Amino acid sequence: MPSAVWSGAISFGLVTIPIRLLPAAEDHSIHFRRVHLEDMGLVRNRKICEIDGEEVTSDEIGKGYEVAKDRIIPISDDELADMPLPTAKAIDVVAFVDRDSIDQIRLGDTYYLEAAGEVAAKPYTLLRKALERSAKAAVAKYALRGRERLGLLSVRENAMVLHQMHWPDEVRDPAELAPAPVELDEGEIEGALALMDTMELDGVSGFRDAYTDAVEQLIRAKAEGRTPAAPKAEAKPGRVVDLMSALEQSVQQAKKSRGERGEGATVHDMPTRKKAAAKKTAKKAPAKKTAAKKTGGGRRPRSA
Repeated sequence: MPSAVWSGAISFGLVTIPIRLLPAAEDHSIHFRRVHLEDMGLVRNRKICEIDGEEVTSDEIGKGYEVAKDRIIPISDDELADMPLPTAKAIDVVAFVDRDSIDQIRLGDTYYLEAAGEVAAKPYTLLRKALERSAKAAVAKYALRGRERLGLLSVRENAMVLHQMHWPDEVRDPAELAPAPVELDEGEIEGALALMDTMELDGVSGFRDAYTDAVEQLIRAKAEGRTPAAPKAEAKPGRVVDLMSALEQSVQQAKKSRGERGEGATVHDMPTRKKAAAKKTAKKAPAKKTAAKKTGGGRRPRSA
């Protein structure tokens, strides 16, 4: 288990629970060092002052805020330490909300909460069980790395979890990202649903980081003095302009992939083009619209 990044207490009502904050996820990225290619010497970062060109030590470095171009005002650590921060050593529960009411885009880094000592065991278990039975999550305020944050307490197995939350003004409005309105044929929507059914899984636990695996094999081979094996080139599909053709090819590829993995999932065929054609004809002849729907092929639309 990694070392704690913060220690304090959960506070809700008159209950106080001493806890330690531990990262809930690990970074398995492969990190490289910068080297001089001629002799493989390490290249380090040097802290150089832009005004006098001199290298400075850590003791000579402080904080400054750029209020305008060419104007920076100094801010000392003591001044920041004097700022009011009532949640400096507490995760202060301020409300309880339904778990389903939380917008997932608001959630950030995740931490485990470890009970700090025997005195924390009973109130820790009490809050955990209450959260389990109520289907609610606790909204809390706390301070971490020099600023006040909003968090969400939930449960994972026998441990409590703190999800860091973005403040409302930190979430960008996606309205301007939406494309211009387009017309979609019902057959194309049905095709996308068929592809979704074909690619459906029970969970995401089976995925692996293929890139990191390949880089590890490269490093191992070079460290052992072997010539790394050439990576397998993946066949790139040709560009398909027609959307229905692209969906049909995607369904076939998904079926093939399922077969290679030996998964006995139910797969669905693409809706026939006859259905799409029938609906297009129905638009031109409203009187025959009902008949066109009855004779059209394909699966039933999903219920909402």
